[in-house]
Amino acid sequence: MTTQLLERPATITVPDAGRLIVPAAESSATVPTYRVGTPDIQCRYPVIVGEDQVIGRAFRWHRDWLVLTTAGERNLRRPPKGKPGTEMAAAHLAEEYAAGRIGAVPLEQVLAEAPAPLVGPVPLLHPRMPVNDRNTEGAEIAFAGLAAHHWRAVLTGFPGSDNHWFLTCELCNWQGPKFWSHLRGRNGEPPSARRHKGGCIGEEKVRRLIPAYH
Repeated sequence: MTTQLLERPATITVPDAGRLIVPAAESSATVPTYRVGTPDIQCRYPVIVGEDQVIGRAFRWHRDWLVLTTAGERNLRRPPKGKPGTEMAAAHLAEEYAAGRIGAVPLEQVLAEAPAPLVGPVPLLHPRMPVNDRNTEGAEIAFAGLAAHHWRAVLTGFPGSDNHWFLTCELCNWQGPKFWSHLRGRNGEPPSARRHKGGCIGEEKVRRLIPAYH
């Protein structure tokens, strides 16, 4: 598995290369410049300093943002209104790294340790989801919806409607994190026939193939 690095960030825009995250001026002497990579198969965004040093991974769970570092897992709670969770988490990790409270791991090692996609069906529920009647029913509905919409889960089971779920598009083989709440359609509207970044195979073809998009 490879990871494309997207430079995501705060104050400087680089044409055709995303945004570069630059620390605030008052802390620029100690906090390193960092960037956020594309999420891995576990929907975790690597935060990288230098060429390839991962200082932590950030992920969303029930609206909170958590980070996983050499010091363990920490819940940062919800970001301030209007601020993306990835940016909040990345800034936190850069400050922790500058203070010497966490270490860095080579990106190559992080990629090597990533789990491989499962061959065949994945579990019904994500490991973080409690096994109970409500979650089981929700998972069964979600998997039926994935089949109807030509999506496939490749590693974990249902993570809840508003958590990232790493999926493969069966129409064009795009892979990435999606929200089930978006895929099923919202507020009585059908889901977007664009499906994912890049537009899939085109909205007209999508509507012809999948009745749910009509």
